[in-house]
Amino acid sequence: MANSTSASLKLTVQATGENSGTWGQITNTNLLIVEQAIGGFEAVAITTGATLVFTNGAISNGKNAVLKLTGTIAGAVNVVIPDSIEKTFVVDNATTGAHAVTFKTSSGTGVTWAAADKGTKMVYSDGTNVVDTAFTELSSDFSPQLSADLDTNSQNIIIDDAHNIQDENGNEQLVFQTTGSAVNEFELTNAATGNAPQIAVTGGDTNVDMNITPKGIGRATFNGQGKIQSVAEKVTTSATGATGTLTYDVLTQAVLNYTSNAAGNWTLNIRGDGSNSLNSIMDTGESITIAHLVPQGGSAYYNSAVQIDGSGVTPEWQGGAAPTEGNASSIDVYSYTIIKTGDATFTALASQTQFA
Repeated sequence: MANSTSASLKLTVQATGENSGTWGQITNTNLLIVEQAIGGFEAVAITTGATLVFTNGAISNGKNAVLKLTGTIAGAVNVVIPDSIEKTFVVDNATTGAHAVTFKTSSGTGVTWAAADKGTKMVYSDGTNVVDTAFTELSSDFSPQLSADLDTNSQNIIIDDAHNIQDENGNEQLVFQTTGSAVNEFELTNAATGNAPQIAVTGGDTNVDMNITPKGIGRATFNGQGKIQSVAEKVTTSATGATGTLTYDVLTQAVLNYTSNAAGNWTLNIRGDGSNSLNSIMDTGESITIAHLVPQGGSAYYNSAVQIDGSGVTPEWQGGAAPTEGNASSIDVYSYTIIKTGDATFTALASQTQFA
């Protein structure tokens, strides 16, 4: 009976009674081929593509465990192995040139490196097609664990809409929301000794606001001292003429600007808004300052009473006395600083200033 050849590594399968005086050399060659398949490395130039060799009974480039593809490619190229080969490969695409490289069988499909992909893949041939194991992708690991710092190698991290970075207990820590047409973004910059880290808005627009939005009636808190270059306050303009009991919702404005002349003396009720009391949105030891602009006609009226959350308070008025009249043909500006000194307990400082 004659010798035969194995299907994948093309080893010489010796028949009983054959190869007298040469069986040792054939066995040694087979062992070298097995060694090549387990741990062999070879760089293969593929300038215009390549067909890997699987020579019967001999060491050959296609039998290596690790292949490094080299050379400058001017277009998409194929690296081909024969049909029927069953084998695993680690393939490093080290070519130069922004073109696709496909590792495939002669008649079947294969695995493609995109034009800009110069990475390493572990692939296998099932005898018909070459398949990507995806072992080099984090997505192939149900619960990937890093053994060192994650270096993005000048690449980006892409997070899907409404997905997040979690803490070690699996709780959401930072959730990302996306805008399909986004051109503006945040930029975080660390700093050397003596300088301040920065959170900046950058992007395609020339002038871009930064929005910090608490949930519900929550507030943005800046611990420590603050420094503000300039500030703009929310003004609500109303055509109402002051009279009766007026509500001032501090959650929706810092300045309430009436544009019609007062029609009578008025009580001002200061609250959070229609659903929230001032007491519920302030902590003890905090203050809030608001302004109310009221134009006066020939008959001048004034703020005759002040309430907080519907309960009357007696303000401490600038100059020591509450006003008893307004200023005709003027704009009276009332300023109120409310200090919370305890639960539902407030000190109110008030002033009336004429502008004409």
